[in-house]
Amino acid sequence: MAPAARAGAEARVADMTWLVTGGAGYIGAHVVRALRDADITPVVVDDLSSGHRAFVPEGVTFVRGSVLDGELLERTFAEHDVDGVIHVAGFKYAGVSVQRPLHTYAQNVTATATLLAAMADAGVGRIVFSSSAAVYGTPDVDLVTEATPKHPESPYGESKLIGEWLLADQGRAAGLRHTSLRYFNVVGSGTEEIRDTSPHNLFPLVFDALLDGRTPRINGNDYPTPDGTCVRDYIHVADLALSHVAAARRLAADEPVEPVYNLGSGDGVSVGDIMRTVAEVTGIDFEPEVAARRPGDPARIVASGELAARDLDWSMRHSLRDMVSSAWEARRGA
Repeated sequence: MAPAARAGAEARVADMTWLVTGGAGYIGAHVVRALRDADITPVVVDDLSSGHRAFVPEGVTFVRGSVLDGELLERTFAEHDVDGVIHVAGFKYAGVSVQRPLHTYAQNVTATATLLAAMADAGVGRIVFSSSAAVYGTPDVDLVTEATPKHPESPYGESKLIGEWLLADQGRAAGLRHTSLRYFNVVGSGTEEIRDTSPHNLFPLVFDALLDGRTPRINGNDYPTPDGTCVRDYIHVADLALSHVAAARRLAADEPVEPVYNLGSGDGVSVGDIMRTVAEVTGIDFEPEVAARRPGDPARIVASGELAARDLDWSMRHSLRDMVSSAWEARRGA
């Protein structure tokens, strides 16, 4: 794009309003702040089933309601002249989804279809979808790429893959411009005002155990990895939020995008590394209890972020120590 054309496109983007579904949640609230910092007006829709009203910054429009409510979405699009959507809302607990498949599909598939229908009726033609690396299941490769076969192993992973299909089908049928961002383990905090409150994620579980005087637990230390513990992608939530905004900007400027991007570290860190870093950052000396392996847990799942680095300003700007220390400060300030 020529410099003059790019400048014009950037000016148009700065005047835009983007709806963030799930914008009162841990990830969504960071996306809202990143949009605001980029001079893009965010509007939040969240039913507060797992989000927190206090996570939405003062001055940002907040609409309490479910993405399953098509009429509410239509009113929101009309009242706020929405130009695009960053769809973060969803039921994100893979393990629980096995016990609650119908709930998972309602929240992640039916809600996405409802959102796309409301967008079509309102003439909103751009969406960034918060997908998941759960679409890959247990890949038998050292480094996951966007071309790695998809074999989801939970209703959650299946629902995210179906969400990607819905976007692609609507793109073919109605010209929807879209991209989906797949990522693994999101940690850290970009501000002490927001923290991960999930009852299922590693960092909250470890911090809660330490603050309660309990010893954190890990599942297995006999994997074929350097320290015997599982190796995973852990990425900082603020880095993730920046790439959501970069994707929105690219869509708004009518620049080409891939249908999906992995937001991966390229090398990963082990659960053992995390535990050692937590002990250093918190000043609480502990040796984690070692429980049995969890069935189906692979030794290593790490993704390449090469395509996202090329197009979406993706990079690992934060070290593991940054991730742990920022999350710990947010937890202690709660």
